[in-house]
Amino acid sequence: MVAHVASLAHLTGPSSGTTSWLGETSLNVSLDPNCKVHIEAPDENVRGADLAACLNRIHDGFVINAPEDVSIWVNGESIKSKHLQHMDIIEFGEEGPMSRYRLQAEGGLTPQSTVGILRDAGAYFRTSRQPLGRRIRNIVLQIFRRLAVETTMLFRASVVIALVALTALAYQQVRLSGLLQQQLISGRAQLEDFSRTLARSRKEALTPGDLTSLREELDQRIVTASDRLSKLEHLSTATQRIIAESAPSVLFLQGSYGFKDESSGRMMHMMVNSAGQPMQFPNGLPMLSPDGKGPVAERQFVGSGFLVGDKGYLVTNRHVALPWELDGNTKLLALRGFVPVLTKLVAHRPGSTEGEEVVFVEASNETDLALLKYVDPKERPEGLKVAKKAPPLGDEITVMGYPTGLRALIAQAGTSFIEALQSEGDTEFWSVAARLAKSGFIYPLASRGIVGRSTLERVVYDAETTHGGSGGPVLNSNGEVIAVNTAIIPEFGGSNLGVPAQKVIEFLTASEIETF
Repeated sequence: MVAHVASLAHLTGPSSGTTSWLGETSLNVSLDPNCKVHIEAPDENVRGADLAACLNRIHDGFVINAPEDVSIWVNGESIKSKHLQHMDIIEFGEEGPMSRYRLQAEGGLTPQSTVGILRDAGAYFRTSRQPLGRRIRNIVLQIFRRLAVETTMLFRASVVIALVALTALAYQQVRLSGLLQQQLISGRAQLEDFSRTLARSRKEALTPGDLTSLREELDQRIVTASDRLSKLEHLSTATQRIIAESAPSVLFLQGSYGFKDESSGRMMHMMVNSAGQPMQFPNGLPMLSPDGKGPVAERQFVGSGFLVGDKGYLVTNRHVALPWELDGNTKLLALRGFVPVLTKLVAHRPGSTEGEEVVFVEASNETDLALLKYVDPKERPEGLKVAKKAPPLGDEITVMGYPTGLRALIAQAGTSFIEALQSEGDTEFWSVAARLAKSGFIYPLASRGIVGRSTLERVVYDAETTHGGSGGPVLNSNGEVIAVNTAIIPEFGGSNLGVPAQKVIEFLTASEIETF
């Protein structure tokens, strides 16, 4: 009986062009935040990666199983469990990478043939659920890259020789065409000059009917030009107007959280020695314990949000309001009886000289949305309006928020502010933000872009932003929120994902909050 070796050839994503050999009986397939594929034994854990599939060997092949709440497609069909066959195409998740499952006779591993590479490209085109334009682009890149890397040296050398020959032939053809063209030009020059003179004379000869037509055409052009000018004036001032009107409602969120022992109710503290100095392990990490005498061990975070309605409610991302859900240590601490606790959450509003405390209200279980509320019910600027229609493709948008958090705000504050911080040695997380607010330097950044895709689940746009900008509003030319900024896609030229306005309306309606 011939033994077979199983492998996954990765067709798309950061792992594209590589092959993972399946040598263990049981394997876990996980994806890191950049969608890079990691295949490890079940007892191994890739930090920050999410489980995407489980592989279990049966005879010479493998069975793939989808974890709970995780989607897997095999040959374009959504599955929960499937015995894989040679050349099956696997897609991990809604936006995840695609891989081809192969079974090869042991000892028969050879470079890929051109037919095999084209067959893989055809299978990807048939099974991928990506838009047609993206599929075509990925196929072209995949074919050229694999032909350059995975084929034999003889094939690559043959391609280079053929390209050199074609280049030489094209050069000769261009030279011959140039000589012929010069001969044609010299022979037709006088005839063309006469033809142009005759045509110009006929056009310049006007009739009474021509005058009437010209007048009607001129009137129409004036109307059209006036309309275009009005639209251009609106667009040229739209961004400036949107920023000025919306900025007071776009907030800088600053928070911290720790972990509490469920049995004792005590927070995790830093351990200190008799002199009050923090105690550390040999590797430099601080010692923590619920019985520690030092300050509470807190993790700090920043994000963006915006006001809605007139009752002091704020909308942001779920991953901003509940940051511990992305903390890889949360599950480990939960096994030891510790639960995450939000210790402090402050919203800084442009124009206000101090931050104001906000509290978590609720988060959506379906989309990356969360609702916060001011503790103090005093009056504040009116919240932003939420659009009721999806944005058209190509529509211009403005993204507002606080990307890179405190760093960007300090940079905007200028050299004198930074020198003051340096001279005083004050870099504490909360006090720096308080000084920025008191000095009037809390103001959101804005970037422009266009809508590249809009569905019921997400809006894709190309405005510049980064971490810290999550939770900020994406505004149309009327200043209405068409999405909530939630993620960036660096491998697609800086494109971003936003939660559509329709999802925001559904979330707020379910919360019985009238904010739009």
